Amino acid sequence: MKHYDYVFTGTGLAALMTIYKMIESGKFSNQSILLIDENTKKTNDRTWCFWEQKESKWEKSISKKWDSALFANADFSRDLDLKPYRYNMVKGLDFYNQVFDLISKQTNITFLNEKVTDINELENHVFVATSSENFTCGKVINSIYRKSEVENQTNYPLLQQHFIGWFIKSKDPVFTPDQATFMDFSVEQRGNTRFMYVLPTSSTEALLEYTLFSAQLLPKEEYENEIIKYIEKLGITDYEIVEKEQGSIPMSCYPFWKKNTEKVLNIGTAGGWTKASTGYTFKSSDKKSTQLVAFLQKETDFTKFHKTTKFWFYDLLLLDILDRKNELGASIFSSLFRKGSPALIFKFLDEETTFAEDLQVIWKCPKMPFINALVRSGRHLFQ
Repeated sequence: MKHYDYVFTGTGLAALMTIYKMIESGKFSNQSILLIDENTKKTNDRTWCFWEQKESKWEKSISKKWDSALFANADFSRDLDLKPYRYNMVKGLDFYNQVFDLISKQTNITFLNEKVTDINELENHVFVATSSENFTCGKVINSIYRKSEVENQTNYPLLQQHFIGWFIKSKDPVFTPDQATFMDFSVEQRGNTRFMYVLPTSSTEALLEYTLFSAQLLPKEEYENEIIKYIEKLGITDYEIVEKEQGSIPMSCYPFWKKNTEKVLNIGTAGGWTKASTGYTFKSSDKKSTQLVAFLQKETDFTKFHKTTKFWFYDLLLLDILDRKNELGASIFSSLFRKGSPALIFKFLDEETTFAEDLQVIWKCPKMPFINALVRSGRHLFQ
């Protein structure tokens, strides 16, 4: 039975960011590392977006940037000047290629295309099994999400950011390539938080994504019918669908970190690395993976890795509201973007604001839903 220093069970975004930075650091070249995933990461299976003020280490993977965005609902629309930020789009395959190009040059790292079937922590090592092989290791970094743990509890609301997106190419130039549509709540809400998200890459090409923040997924045809309606609303009559994507990202403040042990660390969605109030994963995983690589060079006990911040509680309040009154999402986000500074909102969502700056953002939201949520959720502050 082969032994490794580290085994990564699952190689999602967080795991690949972590291994990339471990290699870059030069501090792990004498450590044996095994990556296990049933997905070969050779297809363009998703799109990530994030905002950044300067160039990122993921620059090779960024396919499009925007300095401007549109926010809209049924009553108003606003052009958002994003400076000093830029909104960036990363296609999954471009990211995978950047990471695996570096991995392929390392003699101490092995990738195994298998399904993990068991992780068992023992006194001196961790046992990991796949469908055909068994291994032992000193540490496991796990990103396999076990949704039953979150679904089978009632203390923390669980919503989904769920969506279907079409990459389309129109015959006529209809898109504004230097402006993304960040959120368009002018679509029918139907008792939910629903919006369109448009990322134009040229005057004739764009990703249109019908997105909900809600607990229940929809039949596939409902997402696609809404995309068709929106395309018609844009005046597009002649187009082709180049590619499709779909996804469902858990949005929860469930304390995933309580499942961490001395030798097994949960990361990514499985570790609560997704930004719970928005479903954004790229920037959050980028930050957490940097913190993790620094941690690995100093500490050995994974139970010491997590730290809860004020932003976790802010997210908890919003999720409590949307869980009870999902239709309030459009009014909450609209109150932020109607007159608020886009740069300050982005800084707040990146969890980089001071408490005084937090208040500038929070005061723009409807007061009573958050006061009620504070009363209901205050107990979590003392857990």
